[in-house]
Amino acid sequence: MAAYQKPRTLPVAWHAALPALVLLIAVVLLAYRETALAMVTIWYRSETFTHGFVVLPITLWLIWRQRALLAAMAPRPNFLLLIVVAGLALMWMMGDMVAVNSVTQLALVAMLVATVPAVLGVSVAAAIAFPLAFMFFAVPIGEFIMPQLMSWTADFTILALRMSGVPVFREGLNFVIPTGSWSVVEACSGVRYLIASLTVGTLYAYLNYQSTRRRLLFVLVSILVPIIANWMRAYMIVMLGHVSGNTIAVGVDHLIYGWVFFGVVILGMFMIGARWSEPELTLKGPLHPSGVAAPRASRFWFAALAVAVIASLPMFARMALESNGGTSTARLLVADAVMLPWGLADASSIGFKPHYENTSDELNAVYVQSQRHVGLYLGYYRNQDYDRKLVSSNNVLVRSDDTSWRPVHQGTVSTAIGSEPGKMRWAELRRMSAAPVSAPERLLVRQIYWINGRLTSNDYLAKVYSAVYQLLGRGDDSAVIVVYTSMNQANDAEAALTSFLSSRYGAIDAALRAVSDSRQP
Repeated sequence: MAAYQKPRTLPVAWHAALPALVLLIAVVLLAYRETALAMVTIWYRSETFTHGFVVLPITLWLIWRQRALLAAMAPRPNFLLLIVVAGLALMWMMGDMVAVNSVTQLALVAMLVATVPAVLGVSVAAAIAFPLAFMFFAVPIGEFIMPQLMSWTADFTILALRMSGVPVFREGLNFVIPTGSWSVVEACSGVRYLIASLTVGTLYAYLNYQSTRRRLLFVLVSILVPIIANWMRAYMIVMLGHVSGNTIAVGVDHLIYGWVFFGVVILGMFMIGARWSEPELTLKGPLHPSGVAAPRASRFWFAALAVAVIASLPMFARMALESNGGTSTARLLVADAVMLPWGLADASSIGFKPHYENTSDELNAVYVQSQRHVGLYLGYYRNQDYDRKLVSSNNVLVRSDDTSWRPVHQGTVSTAIGSEPGKMRWAELRRMSAAPVSAPERLLVRQIYWINGRLTSNDYLAKVYSAVYQLLGRGDDSAVIVVYTSMNQANDAEAALTSFLSSRYGAIDAALRAVSDSRQP
């Protein structure tokens, strides 16, 4: 970062370049207003991303600090950036087709950033590279790392408790100590601390250091410190509850202690970082070659118009695809005869149903053969959007606040699906107090996605397959297949699920294909 001793007269080219850029940004925001409003809604709704409200003001302030540097430069449109804009527009369209907020919002912010070098030139954009990059902190993304952070927090907390002499019995993210039971839930992941620390730490590094090495080092510290601090916070809260007989650090003060501890740690990090701060550099002289003619005003307006047209193309493409969306009616029918030799049994014999929201249709049944009971859940989705979609953080086997079942172990397993080998997710569930008394103590559950006939257990591949099939004109019909069985029955639970899938997947696939084929253009 460099400061100039005194500003220069604004070149004539800026008088056309700035209005063209401002108008272009307004057009892009208007075209993608639903994406922009969805981003603002998340800022308002989620405490994790509330900082998004201050990202734009900070960005504008950072650019204003560079006004003398920018005044010494001559803007010049770069039409090669139209290729980048086209790629970002395609990225937005693909994200919108599969209703992934993080992709569409990231593409929108990237398009806004790309308008600067497209209209003003790469050299101008390079002069304000950090302010432009800082805009990406407005994208509410990062919660995908929450499961890993929760796992690390549980690992550290249990290790620290055992090293402190406290006996611990662990099942997944749940553990029991002599004074009570604890669980590592979403609020314990530390993702809020991490995102807040990274945002503020990155800004702090830019303003207080000049060397790239020191800046990157402080950003790295701003990532590691909140993670380790959250581990310590979780351990101390459990220990406070343990030594106090669960009278402190178990209610609202649980969160209060966490934020106070985090604030102290981050303040200490900034105080230590201040010891190595570097003064701003003062540069002199113009940064553009003399004698180079300024571009005509029409070139700036033409560049802005070209970007606006390319950025708007996905809207027309989406309207064309939606006009071929087909009917929204989807009815799942699985005839009992095709499931033989598995016969239909009482669904209350297991008492479990996965949590999938806003399905077009669903089926939850229990089948029996040779005293082995296997449950089958099918959740079907058609004409998906941001409220109705198969792959969503709200669609889970068991919600975190579920009072009937709790996951204790999970992973992936290779198994036979019909006549083909494949991978499925699996989970072991433990019965809780609200479950029916007839329900088994433990359930073994397997899960896989069905995307227009293609199987995958990967969330990201499921989204990619869905987008590809829509581009091919085959629609977005998708489903989740979940099978489950008791782990305390006489026969082996894994053998029961494998036998059921090997023999009956063909009938399940035929039922799903029948619904897909009923789609009318």
